[in-house]
Amino acid sequence: MSIKDWPDSMRPREKLLGQGAKALSDAELLAIFLRTGIKGCSAVELAQRLLVSFNGLSSLLKASEQEFCQELGLGPAKYVQLQAVLEMSRRHYQHQLARPVTLTNSSATADYLTAQLRDLAYEVFMVLYLDNQHRLICAQELFRGTINAANVYPREIVREVIKYNAAAIILSHNHPSGIAEPSDADRRITSRIREALSLIDVTVLDHFIIGSNTPYSFADHGLL
Repeated sequence: MSIKDWPDSMRPREKLLGQGAKALSDAELLAIFLRTGIKGCSAVELAQRLLVSFNGLSSLLKASEQEFCQELGLGPAKYVQLQAVLEMSRRHYQHQLARPVTLTNSSATADYLTAQLRDLAYEVFMVLYLDNQHRLICAQELFRGTINAANVYPREIVREVIKYNAAAIILSHNHPSGIAEPSDADRRITSRIREALSLIDVTVLDHFIIGSNTPYSFADHGLL
């Protein structure tokens, strides 16, 4: 049965217009992006197959061009469209965070960092530099590593903090494994950075770990 023959409440586009995007499943959102299915398979059914093949939406979004295009129903045009959508999302959050507002909302900060870091196949360590009213001065990708780890040097962070004349910072890094839980190494480097910055009266407000699901906040878990 074609999607056109489904009740309005079940059609992804009509459901999104009536209930909002959050009401849709991963397969329904992907079906809207795909627009059409393939012979004998609706867009929703194709989306479900792709999610199974890629083991979830996050892996599909992180797929290389070769991995993406080898799947039935996908191709270079769809890959280009997807990359454009992802980049628009990143720029949207960057624009939102770049407004001259005080960063007291950890949820908005986490959303921005998630958009920047979640879909990367390698580990990145990012620092947000803030003024004395906790307004954003600069967001900087400071270290980049392999799929397992990034080498983080507190002295480099101290140097950048002084350059930007920051009064506080927010740390963040991603776990390409998808598991947003701090390792012993994460805890140790956070402590070393806090100790180094305390010597110049700069505060570490939070450290976010970005994985596949909800970001992990050191501050929310009482680790700062």
